[in-house]
Parts: sequence; C-alpha cells; structure tokens
Amino acid sequence: MVAGHLRERRGIYQIVLSYTDENGKRQTPSKSTGLPVKGNKKRAEAMLQEARKEKELELERLAVQKRGERPSTPSEILFTQFMLDWLDMMRNSVEITTFASYSEGIKSKINPYFDEHHPGLRLVDITPKHIQDYYTYEMKVMGLTANTVIHRHANIRKALQYAFKTGLLNHNPADRIERPRKEKFVGSIYNAEELGQLFEMVKGDPVELGVILAAFYGLRRSEVVGLRWDAIDFQKKTITICHTVAQIRVDGKNMIIERDRTKTKSSCRTLPLVPPFEELLYRLKAEQEENRRLCGKSYCKKYESYIYVDAMGDLMKPNYLTQHFPRLLEKHNMRRIRFHDLRHSCASLLYANGVSLKEIQEWLGHSDISTTSNIYTHLDFSSKVASANAILGVYPG
Repeated sequence: MVAGHLRERRGIYQIVLSYTDENGKRQTPSKSTGLPVKGNKKRAEAMLQEARKEKELELERLAVQKRGERPSTPSEILFTQFMLDWLDMMRNSVEITTFASYSEGIKSKINPYFDEHHPGLRLVDITPKHIQDYYTYEMKVMGLTANTVIHRHANIRKALQYAFKTGLLNHNPADRIERPRKEKFVGSIYNAEELGQLFEMVKGDPVELGVILAAFYGLRRSEVVGLRWDAIDFQKKTITICHTVAQIRVDGKNMIIERDRTKTKSSCRTLPLVPPFEELLYRLKAEQEENRRLCGKSYCKKYESYIYVDAMGDLMKPNYLTQHFPRLLEKHNMRRIRFHDLRHSCASLLYANGVSLKEIQEWLGHSDISTTSNIYTHLDFSSKVASANAILGVYPG
C-alpha cells in the first residue's frame, strides 16, 4: 500500500509518498504541488490521492513483471497489515511522542489480538463486532481501564477513517460501535502532614529534586527532568518552565526527546523561587561542579545545561522517577501513590490554603480552567458545605 501526506514548504504544499519498492526498500519521495497553502487544501489533497493511486498502479505493474503473478487488489489487504502501513505513514505526520503511543498500541496490543483471534482477517471484512469484541476482551480479560481502551479506539478509528477516505473501505466500521464510557479521574493525594513526612524522607535520595518539583511546584514529570539552569533566575527569584524531556520507546529502542516547549502553550509559566528550593539548587550546583572535577574526562558533558543529572553527569531518566518513587514509599511504609499524584497533592494543598481554581490553573499550567475544575472537582467540597449551612438558616424547625 502506498501511504502519503501533505507538508508545507515555503508556503507551498508538497506531496510526500511512503511505500516499499520492488526491492523491498522503504521510499519516501516528495514533489511540489505548485499550490499555495492558503485556500488550496482540498485541491492538494486530491492531487495527493491521485499521486498515491498512480504509484500503486506503477508498483503493481513492476510486481507483475518481477514475479509473473496476478496483481493483488485492495480487497486482499489484511487488516493487521493495513494497520502497520498506516502506522508507517503516520511516522512523518505526527510528533514522535504521539507516534510512539500509536506504535505501542498497534504493534503490542491491537495486531497481536487480531492475529490470534481473527487470523487472515481482511480489511474489507472487518465489522463493528470485531472491534467491539476487541474492546470487551481488553477490559474483561486483560483488565484495561475504559480510558485506555478509548485511546485504542481513537487509533483504530483514525486508521480506518483513512481507509475510508482513500476508498479502501466504503464506510468506517469504528463509527458504529459503542465506545466505553470514560471514567472520571479520582486522584490519590497526600495531605499536608504526609507531604511533610515525604520531604523529610527523600532528603539525599536521587528523587529528592523530583519530589519537591512535583509536590511543591506541581510540575509534570517531563517538566521536572527538563528543568535547566538557564530557567533559574537567582536575581529575580523565578523559575521558568518552558522545556521538557520525555522518554519513549520506538521500534524496540528507548529514546530521550528534548523539546523547547511544554505540553500546551499555557504550560509555559514562571513561578517564584522560594528560599528552601533556592538552597537546594545551590547545593546541587556545587555537587555538580565537584563531580565534574572528580570525574574529569569521564564526566558526561552532554547534559551540562540540565539540573537533574546523576554523579556522572548523565540525565535523570523520566522512567526512573516513576519506578523508584513507589519503591521508596514502600521502604518507608508510606501510603502508595503515583509520582504524578504529587502534582494533584500540590493542587489540593493550594486549594486548602484558599487559592482559587483560576490561580491553581495558572500554577499548574492548564490550558483551560475546565481542565482544572474537572480534575479537582473534589476540592470544591468545602464551598458546598458553606452553601448547605446557608440553606439551613431558613430551614423550618
């Protein structure tokens, strides 16, 4: 199958095709449409589809010449092969972190299920029941949450929508299934006393910096690991959150993704540098300088601009935080919560001290206050108690 997408170059649409040639090599040629981006998206998409069809016919003719066989038709494409071809096309169309999520879902979960339960299932034969049965299997047999299955549904639906758009299917069967109901988030948080115990417990531990940044400043894991020295203004006493580091797995390989941007535009924010954290930063800076001196040429200089590095200068891996944190809690007999729950604990503590949801939204870097409200609805219970007391004033008897 020939995949393809549009990209912009100097204000002009370009067609980029993706296919395996007659020698088994992956090819990604591109050519200009000559169409300006403004007002020509539909025309460019039509040219893209025409280019795909022409290339498919060309490859089919070459296959006939090489093998002396009858050409395969779109109706012979297997569902699992189509999913892999679609995934290959998406590699250059989405963020690498998004692609990693697609790849994990399709290669590790979706395709293995269909290979086992429906071997040889053709794309044109897939029905809503096939998809519905897969969701039921994941939830009842594998124990996945509804929210995880909803993510899988998004992948399948998007892929099949592409098949429908390009004429491989005459409808999208994923549009005809009952999607699982999204589960409301209920966070597990630490109260002020537990956070105090936690701060004492992590002193000197590799996760100390991460715990403080997540629990006090409410940073996401990618923001914690992505904090750099140039984000700290010791004169103005500020911390600027605008760089992230993510750890993903693509094609069996772990990758570190460094980006000069946060999850959303609103996530880029400036927070006050409080004295205790300032002291910790000065201590970390001194330790890094000493480690650099002691290790000499063995010291890793690739991550010198980052704050969260180990004794050899290597960057703290995001996965280490989420793996080491629960072990530390268990070791000290503390109630188990996730590392990300420290961010929720931060929000809870802020609200308990009279900080409004709007201010919490800005502190945490949510793009919309509805996000803050939906996640932390439980924090607003005190206001409901006040409302109940007000009504009691006029209640008879």
